[in-house]
Amino acid sequence: MALYGTLHTVRGQAAQRKGFDTAFAYADELMRAGSPVQARVRAIAPGSRQRTELGGGVFVSEECYASKARADGFFESHRKYIDVQIVFEGEELMEVADIGTMKVRAAYDETRDLITYEDNPDASALRVFPGQAAVFFPADVHMPTLRVREPGGIVRKCVIKIPVA
Repeated sequence: MALYGTLHTVRGQAAQRKGFDTAFAYADELMRAGSPVQARVRAIAPGSRQRTELGGGVFVSEECYASKARADGFFESHRKYIDVQIVFEGEELMEVADIGTMKVRAAYDETRDLITYEDNPDASALRVFPGQAAVFFPADVHMPTLRVREPGGIVRKCVIKIPVA
């Protein structure tokens, strides 16, 4: 099941799984004032993302985007990777539902490690602020990048991908 909370809380819940040590070492650098990682993430232009390899099959997608209306979002899940989504600047809503309650919209795309799903109005919503993280396992269908209120805002987020096996 998904994990959510401050980086400290999430770190304590996920500490026993392989790859999370790499993810949280990156998160520490992201949150350290003046670090090269922090400078790099702040420099990403809106509408852009960049991939950085962290080692051991773990990588991060450093992203900057305008949060969007729920009608423009979609539910997704992954088979190969666990998502550790860390909001660095801005805020967003992320919805989450158990995979057993969802209906597939588009079958698994192995090249993108992506399954998309029909809408689920009964999904739970998480409001994620800077310094907080949400961890989504393969059974956690999620819809991130949603605006908290109109008109939305710019979000800088890092999505760390940890191999499942």
